[in-house]
Amino acid sequence: MKVEMNKMIAVDYKLTVDGAIADQSQPGQPLEFIAGMGMLLPKFEEAIMGKEPGESVSFTLEAKDGYGEVIAEAIVELPKTVFMMDGKVAEDILFVGSQIPMSTADGQHMMGLVKEVKDETVMMDFNHPMAGKTLNFDVTVVSVRDTTPEDLAKFMGGGCSCGDCGGGCGDHECGEGCDCGGCN
Repeated sequence: MKVEMNKMIAVDYKLTVDGAIADQSQPGQPLEFIAGMGMLLPKFEEAIMGKEPGESVSFTLEAKDGYGEVIAEAIVELPKTVFMMDGKVAEDILFVGSQIPMSTADGQHMMGLVKEVKDETVMMDFNHPMAGKTLNFDVTVVSVRDTTPEDLAKFMGGGCSCGDCGGGCGDHECGEGCDCGGCN
């Protein structure tokens, strides 16, 4: 079976950025995803379309096809008071390279990277860590199969709709992520 849209795909991969390995799958633990569901970079999926298990491909994605260019406006200087916890500034998390989960005024969650710590302010970068980078991939297709309802529930957060909430719906207990309506 070949890699096609809506198929369950497993790949081994290595991502090299600036001459160093930035990420890779672990032996025996391939990356799994449903093709065409927006789980991976579109150009990544495009590069493996039509491949069969055992086939390998190497390709490069420029920043525009990866995580985009660095956006200058996403690097901001914030007052240290933004990092208050229990009435005092959380100095232990304010160091260069620290990744800090933050929320906007309207409740959106984002990850910020501490770029510089000053006396009263902190420079934060809210760009994706791989923004502006050229991504070099080595990918081997491990398996291709039809997608199951359980795959959709696992990857798309759709919960259980199989009608069997007695423990036959995968990884959840009755009532957790189950929309079959039969749980008490």
